[in-house]
Amino acid sequence: MQLTETLNEGLKRAYTMVITADELNAKVDEKLKEAQPEVALKGFRKGKVPMAMLKKQFGKNLMGEVMQETIDGAVNSHLSENNVRPAMQPSIKMTNEDWKEGDDVHLEVAYEALPEIPEFDGSKIKLEKMVVKADEASVTEALENLAATAENFKKRRKGSKAREKDQVVMDFVGKVDGEAFEGGSAEDYPLVLGSNSFIPGFEDQLIGAKEGEEVTVEVTFPESYGAENLAGKAATFDCTIKEVREAAPAEINDEMATKFGAEDLEGLKAQISERLEAEYTGASRAVMKRALLDQLDGLVKFDLPPSLVQAEADQIAHQLWHEENPDVQGHDHDKIEPTDEHNKLAERRVRLGLLLADVGQKANVEVTDAEMTQAILAQARQYPGQERQFFEFVQQNQQMQQQLRAPLFEDKVVDLIVEGAKVTEKEVSKDDLQKAIDALEEE
Repeated sequence: MQLTETLNEGLKRAYTMVITADELNAKVDEKLKEAQPEVALKGFRKGKVPMAMLKKQFGKNLMGEVMQETIDGAVNSHLSENNVRPAMQPSIKMTNEDWKEGDDVHLEVAYEALPEIPEFDGSKIKLEKMVVKADEASVTEALENLAATAENFKKRRKGSKAREKDQVVMDFVGKVDGEAFEGGSAEDYPLVLGSNSFIPGFEDQLIGAKEGEEVTVEVTFPESYGAENLAGKAATFDCTIKEVREAAPAEINDEMATKFGAEDLEGLKAQISERLEAEYTGASRAVMKRALLDQLDGLVKFDLPPSLVQAEADQIAHQLWHEENPDVQGHDHDKIEPTDEHNKLAERRVRLGLLLADVGQKANVEVTDAEMTQAILAQARQYPGQERQFFEFVQQNQQMQQQLRAPLFEDKVVDLIVEGAKVTEKEVSKDDLQKAIDALEEE
């Protein structure tokens, strides 16, 4: 193989490569010799087929395989011998497109090398960690919110008209063409008006109903209704209102605490305090991480592979365009051209990504199987009832695994750098922490 450098500019590299016909033929012969003991053709015993006949029979088919293996091997050897990591898959182009068997193979190989990442002194990094304690007012506010979600319904005065958000307790019988249908009847059914848990239009017709009244509700089942025998059909429901109730927050006491899995009210308060402080710690870490990345972005400079920056800028522009145009679901729109702002953000992301990857590699940072499993399970909870299918999908999808692994790796590297930095703690209020989080989201 002959290799000649044609471009060495910044991180860009290009070469011409010649793989001789003799080299290719030798490798074809080598593969045929390896296979010869197992080959049997008509008129020849197994292992006794002459090489000339094997080459005539299988040579052309093997040549394509050998050519690809030789090209890949030559490029990988070049990268390994020169200790070069390409930013993206090298571009390999065959220049003698009229190639025929017996000709040398002429190639053009081009790629962008990943840059050398300079060392930095982590001890010079100064960070502030915001510390928030879960005060009594915050715990009380959380308790009141829980009480609202655990609301009870108490009976209203007899003669009161049902309002939206009231609960009516009723017996009802559903009919189509005057005949009761299966599954359309119930007794003592509690229905919250405005919950939209019944057919559209049903609950609206019960507003104003009183205890003891009989109300006939007229509705039409949606065309997409699950039961085919009812889809699109008009129906009536004869409803007998037995009680009208209004919502009332649950009392904050030991009984309410047990509904949320605590032994008593004090136990629930302790759980809430612990959860709040965990939330504050997570928010504080996000603020400190942004401060760290800002410092790293200004502390370390090196050349960036243009192809990575371009790919990142395109992705940023595309994502932001879809956020601004949520009605467009597909990707068959015109190409979104990145702006200067997109390019600047892309440069920052690529720079920090390469830097963190280099720090993690040198420190042998790894994401364990247990950590990956926890991350997959956390994601799977977003798909109730399909957790197992999601887990299996991730196991078979390398790209999805990388999407889950990348933030885990980044966080471990960030923690590593923070350990070597000078970190001072500052106790602040919940509002101050929230302002800091809001500032991150605005950037």
